[in-house]
Amino acid sequence: MGFEVFDKRMTPLAKAPSVTIQKRGVISLNKAAHDLVDNAETVELLYDRERQIMALRATDDSSPHAYAVRAGSKRGPGQAIVSATAFTAHYGIDTTETRRWKPFVEDGMLCVDLTEAGTVITGNRTKTTAPTQNAEAAGAEEAAEDIDAVASQEDPVGDDTTDDS
Repeated sequence: MGFEVFDKRMTPLAKAPSVTIQKRGVISLNKAAHDLVDNAETVELLYDRERQIMALRATDDSSPHAYAVRAGSKRGPGQAIVSATAFTAHYGIDTTETRRWKPFVEDGMLCVDLTEAGTVITGNRTKTTAPTQNAEAAGAEEAAEDIDAVASQEDPVGDDTTDDS
């Protein structure tokens, strides 16, 4: 395998806010972006069709449109996850590739301009690796967190698969 040039756009600076929409419609916020919505535990998802801007607005869990914001990591503050599959499907938001944007704040909402291409994010999960002979290494691989698994945990608040009509 040859050398690969590191593209610094692939990894945001820790202090710069970023919002990522993953292939399955999961929205993840880095710590800086989550701070911009006051580290909300629940949010409402909004969309401006004319401007093609997606927004997250902090709300309390009593809101009928509240989505739970889950921690993306058990290792402390970091990514915050919102399961938004129905939202992205309803508005036709492209989820064929994982993309990251630099958000902005408007009227107290965390906004993403979807007319901008965003940065395509590629991970190493699809790469094939040789089977590990070392049991300790295998245990570490099993312990690695899968962000999609965290996002798909059952939770009545923010579970966009329920029908409240």
